[in-house]
Parts: sequence; structure tokens; C-alpha cells
Amino acid sequence: MSDGDTIYALSSGQPPAAIAIVRISGPEALAAFSGLNPVALKPRRPSLVQLRSGGDLLDTALALSFPGPHSATGEDVVELHLHGGRAVVAAVLSALGRDPRLRAAEPGEFTRRAFANGRIDLAEAEGLADLLAAETEAQRRSAMLLAGGSLSREVHTWTAELLRLAAAVEALLDFSDEGDVDERLPEAWRRDLADLAGDLEAALRRPSAERLRDGIRVVLAGPPNAGKSTLFNRLVGREAAITHEVAGTTRDLIEAPVAISGVPFLLIDTAGLRSSADEVEEIGVGRARNALDAADVVVWMGPPAETPRSHDVIRVQSFADTQAVENNAEYHVSGASGEGVGELVRELVRRAATLLPATGEAALHERHRHALEDALGAIGAAAEADDLLIVAESLRRARAALDRVTGKAGVEDMLDTLFGRFCIGK
Repeated sequence: MSDGDTIYALSSGQPPAAIAIVRISGPEALAAFSGLNPVALKPRRPSLVQLRSGGDLLDTALALSFPGPHSATGEDVVELHLHGGRAVVAAVLSALGRDPRLRAAEPGEFTRRAFANGRIDLAEAEGLADLLAAETEAQRRSAMLLAGGSLSREVHTWTAELLRLAAAVEALLDFSDEGDVDERLPEAWRRDLADLAGDLEAALRRPSAERLRDGIRVVLAGPPNAGKSTLFNRLVGREAAITHEVAGTTRDLIEAPVAISGVPFLLIDTAGLRSSADEVEEIGVGRARNALDAADVVVWMGPPAETPRSHDVIRVQSFADTQAVENNAEYHVSGASGEGVGELVRELVRRAATLLPATGEAALHERHRHALEDALGAIGAAAEADDLLIVAESLRRARAALDRVTGKAGVEDMLDTLFGRFCIGK
């Protein structure tokens, strides 16, 4: 991969489609287009052109040019809006492939060039990757915020405040050799530093992007024959788990990702919790207990006295259509008939809302959290230090940590991994 190359790729979905978009980016983009049609394109104005190769008409298309640096990649870009048939797209890509000035783009290379040329920062690129992978409305909203620069703007604000605080320290250091200068930092300065630390702590309390990506872990647990698998099948909308009147039918964890009201969930059916002489069933019970420990929400379908105490628990009575109602259960459902399941689902969505990012709030990736934790630690060191040199160095380390969020420093080792997540043409 070389940033000096001119690259091309299909940047829309795989044909057939109504329209297909082929993108060319790099210093030879306009020259490469001239090989298909010699017309001079006006910047950012579509032109109806005939694309030809070796005298053959390939397609009648719309062509647009975007001169760098004011383009998606920061380079000269040409977009060809073709008819979206497979043969049309294949013919145009083949013609571009015969041009020695061009090469086919690698996965994520257009976005990587946008990052390298300062059109987007690293956090925005991660948001774009999240957007491409989004499957639920909650994932889409969070990804749009990150891709739109929500976190980046916060980081820029924090960095500007660090620079202001650091300037005050540097000013004291510059005049520290004058005997009549008080080298102590004023209380207002320390309050501002504490306020900045509070902002970072609040950001670190946000739900993680990993939870948003993987879904809220909802574990159905209880003794054998409590109706867990039947309710599980009802919630996921298919026969994902085997149900039978024989106790101990479920021997292992059964997981099913599902989106409910635009919220991602990972529903987990578990083996009935009991002591057993069956070695295989005992292994399943052990896995069920481990799943309980990792749960975000537990749907408990067992005796009230055995309700797990260390979790967000919803107490559910199953077989509500055939058994007497138990007043100590919060919800009375029937996985077989669907009775009461709607109310349970609404409660799951309500509890999930407390575990996912709030409206207008972007979720933090693990990489972001590590960088913010490092910045917060450095700010703490600055707050505790009396030596101005230590304070100045601590503030510098805090700025360097924040720079890692937006990709200004210390991220070369993860760029290939990030942009490799993108499809070719993005």
C-alpha cells in the first residue's frame, strides 16, 4: 500500500442494483477518467458522459470530480455513477484495471487515506466502522455520533483545557528564578484541574461500545423444567432450544442474538440448576452458574428463596396459563401461548436503556477507555505534585494520552487492524 498510488474500487453494494458507484482516488484520478472520456469535468457538478474503452461503449453514466484536498479522501477523486448491472460494472472495472496508472484499492484504503490526509480522525474512522457493522437502531445511533465527531469534539475541548492549565504552569516555571514570584499554583487552577478530571470520570462511566456491539446479556435461569427453553424460544422467535418434559434436557448454554425495539440483546438459555450425578449435566450446571456471573440481566424462573442476589434480576413465573399465579413473581408468562411475554419484553427493553448509551451519547471503545484512564491518571499525578516540573510533565502525559483517542499519536500498531475491518471500496 502506497499513499502515492491512484486507486479504484466499486464503492457501492454488489450488483445488480439500480446504480453502482465506482470511485477513483489519487493524483492520476482525472487522467484515468480521461482515458474513458476526454471531457473536462467541472468540480462537484455531475456530467452525463459516455464511457469508452478501445472504441467500445461501456456505459452512459454520470461522472463527478472532487479536487483535493476538499474531497472525501483529501485527494483528487472521480466518481462514476453507472447503471448497476453486473456486466456494466465488470466492464468498467476491467477497463480501469488495464490502466497502468491505477491499482485496485485494498479494504478500507479510501477511509485510511481520509485519516492520513486529515479529513477524519481515528475516533471518527472507528465510528464509521461501527456504522458499517451496525445491525440495530441503538448501534446505528451510537455509531453516527462517533463518526460525526461527538467524542472527538469532547477530546478537543479537554485538550484545550489541558493546554490552558499547562500554560499557567509554564509561566510560573519561566519566572521561578525571580525571588518575588509565588511558585504555588492558585486554588482556581486546582479547581479547574479537578473539574477536568470529573469530566473524564463521567465519560468513563458511559456504557461500553462492546456491550452495544455484543448485546445486553440476558440469562434465563432456574431449576429444571421451569419453562426456560420454551420462553427462550418464544423470545428469539424460533425453535432454538430443545424442549421436553424430561428434566435436564438442556445440558449446555444456548445463545441467540436478537434485536428488540432496536436494542441488541444476547439471550442465553441455561441448564437447570440442581445437583446431579450425571457428569455431563453437572458440567452444564457449572456453565450456567458462570453465565449468571457474567449476566447483565437475569430472568429468574425458580423459587424466590433461591433468587440470585448479586444481579439485576427479573422474577418470572412460567406456565401462567396452566398454573396458579404466584404473587411473589414480577411477571407471569407462558412461553407456549405467549401470555405475559409482551410485558416481560417491555421490561427487558426498559432495563437495557439503563445499560446502553443515552440519547446523544457515543459509546466508548476499549481503546478509548484505556487512553482516558491514562489521561486521568496523569491528571491525578499533576494534582498531587508540588514540584512544578512534575506537574508540567504530568500534564504533557495527559495530553499525549488524549491524542491517542483521535490518532494524533501512538496508534500506528492498530491502524491495519482497524481499516482491515472495512470493505473494499470504503
